[in-house]
Amino acid sequence: MSGYTIFGGELSYFSRKLEAAMIFYGLDFAFVPKSPDRAQEIEMRAGTHQVPVLLTPENWMIADTTPLLQLLDSRVPRRALFPTGPLGVIVHLIEEYFDEWIARTMVHYRWHYEESAAFASLRMAGGNAEAAARVRDWGPRACRATGTASTHQQQMAEAEYQRILDAMDRQLRTTRYLMGDRPTAVDCIVLGGIRAHTNMDPTPKRLLAGYPAIVNWADSTADGWSGDGSLAAFPELSNFAQFIVDEMRETYVSFALGNRNALLSGAKAFHVDTYGEEVSYLCRPYPERSRQMIVSRIRSMTDDEQQRVGPWLEAQKLSALLPELFDPAAPR
Repeated sequence: MSGYTIFGGELSYFSRKLEAAMIFYGLDFAFVPKSPDRAQEIEMRAGTHQVPVLLTPENWMIADTTPLLQLLDSRVPRRALFPTGPLGVIVHLIEEYFDEWIARTMVHYRWHYEESAAFASLRMAGGNAEAAARVRDWGPRACRATGTASTHQQQMAEAEYQRILDAMDRQLRTTRYLMGDRPTAVDCIVLGGIRAHTNMDPTPKRLLAGYPAIVNWADSTADGWSGDGSLAAFPELSNFAQFIVDEMRETYVSFALGNRNALLSGAKAFHVDTYGEEVSYLCRPYPERSRQMIVSRIRSMTDDEQQRVGPWLEAQKLSALLPELFDPAAPR
């Protein structure tokens, strides 16, 4: 069988996440732009217009990076990016925070700054100014849908991201990766954001330049993994991981639950308090589907593993994120 092909985009958060994962797995792959002449075939076979799509050696075309990483973990178990047991739940939770929450910050940086919007739209459009204008029309709508329309939310999203960079910088002084001395799915999504957005778009790139260790890690160090190294043993966490758990408690949890409840009620939008301001978000099925993957991960564990991770989630005040597991009265 031949290798793998990623159909994606160099400025795509999730395409670059999958690219980072393929490098960590040590798999033979090609990264190919999703060209107009193949778009219809790719979308029909993968069932989505979104990128990335992975063409496997079996000639399958599969989308959605989290399940893809789980599939590839089973193929390259020595280099698995989701640990087994309770630690895998923590990795999944933190990956989810970057997948479904910090993605809005990437969108904000790209489309709310003229310089970055002009750069990204023209690059996405292959230099075609007319196509670039259409891309730029989409940007502000995406920002409104993900709750960064107000100046306050923009400022707070940027402050949140800078706190993340500070925590990354501290962590990378003590371990090679963000959860320890081997990579996980968390490193993949963080690298996706850096490589596709914050070290690509002109505005956030100036911010990132103040963190040379992170830039070096993203550019080179993160690729040269031999397959060895260990992670902290549950319930211990790296300082970076604990920092993210503390952050997500204040933001992502209310967002995810607001989206869940809106879907249950059939609403098209919902409001939650984010950084002291009531914010409107577009109700979207995928964040709920993604949250359900965490529920499924926990349900698939042994009784002993569930009895270990449950008290940890309650102690970290993250049990509210998973009402199916902790609240018998929660609507299904």
